Amino acid sequence: MSKKILQDILKFFTKAILLKYNPEVVAITGSVGKTSTAEAVYTVLSAKFKVRKNEKNYNNEIGIPLTVIGAESGGKSLVKWAAIFLQAIILLIRLDKNYPKILVLEMGADHPGDIKYLTSFIPVKIGIITDISPVHLEFFKTISAIAAEKSNLIKSLPKNGFAILNTDNRLINEMKTKTKAGIIPYGLLPQAKVKGSEIAISRNFNSKDIFTIQGISFKLIYQGKTIPVLLPRVLGEHLVYNALAAISVGIAYNINLHDVIDSLKNFEPPKGRMHLIPGVKGTLIIDDSYNSSPLAAKKALYQLSKINPDGRVKKIAVLGDMLELGSYTEQGHQEIGEAVVEYGINYLITVGEMSRDIVRGAVAKGFNKDNCFNFPTSEEAAKFLQQKISTGDLILVKGSQGVRMEKVVKEIMAEPQKAKELLVRQYKPWI
Repeated sequence: MSKKILQDILKFFTKAILLKYNPEVVAITGSVGKTSTAEAVYTVLSAKFKVRKNEKNYNNEIGIPLTVIGAESGGKSLVKWAAIFLQAIILLIRLDKNYPKILVLEMGADHPGDIKYLTSFIPVKIGIITDISPVHLEFFKTISAIAAEKSNLIKSLPKNGFAILNTDNRLINEMKTKTKAGIIPYGLLPQAKVKGSEIAISRNFNSKDIFTIQGISFKLIYQGKTIPVLLPRVLGEHLVYNALAAISVGIAYNINLHDVIDSLKNFEPPKGRMHLIPGVKGTLIIDDSYNSSPLAAKKALYQLSKINPDGRVKKIAVLGDMLELGSYTEQGHQEIGEAVVEYGINYLITVGEMSRDIVRGAVAKGFNKDNCFNFPTSEEAAKFLQQKISTGDLILVKGSQGVRMEKVVKEIMAEPQKAKELLVRQYKPWI
């Protein structure tokens, strides 16, 4: 079966199922932060409604229809795809009283036209745009082209819908005129209606020991009120944006604000997104191995710098190639090297040919060349790292999916038997 035929069949079933069950759709797109935002939104809404969200990386023209149907991919098996089509037919013939009231759908856009295609047959009630930054430039060529594609989400919204926009991003802020829906701006800057401030790392008993980190806290400012928010399962100040987007969705659904904030105590980012994992030799790993882009890598390095800023902890950044950057590839990697210096990282280990430009950028900014190491594969980097680390070290691991940086985490985590529970890509076809 060709991909085009499969896509057409799934589109047909998706339209029919959505027409029959009429769930409200909350869709999320953006250059970074989509999956974590979807998880935060799901955490808030599932406390009050029956909700379904994308699983795995089901955020494209095949994965989203599978989410609507409630099925896993059939892969290369015609028998499995036949079973999925039968499942869709049964949904249409019978009434499934347990079908979700709300679908939370992450919408990816690797190529021009992706968002426009998805919104052509999926009626979205609430659209969230998390960020616009240089990713997939191999196909979009310019950031403006990325912004234009992402804006198709809010252009599709009805008048009684909501566009929830990270207006800290200039390109997203400029989209306000491109929708007829109500607008809820969120962020950290003054133009935000749902605003975060005073972000801090929350610790047990205010200790400076890295093993006492309990998450992130911040102040929510909304309609003249200031409310404290604790995200006990979150490390990464940039993940406050995910929480602000979820709070905005709660507001759109008229959920009591204190209930929304209470729900967020259960918010945990998906695997491979700023997870703290104990490492061998009494070390601590920040596992951000799911994917990477210049903006996301800078945010992760910034967070690494904020933990024990007095210099008592040795900080090691293990960074893999960032893929699909097109003409921005060399510059994007060099900028990450500059950020390594800016944020006071002690050792730099890179994986892949492109990541050599991270080293070049760091050394050009004055980083000690003797503290830089490059390896062709994540496996080689992991073996070297295991010999290099010592008690109390803090290790950030990040890179694009194709570089498989989760292998580094698995090699140095204290309990590798928990890899399936804690790490990304621990299922077929990845293993």
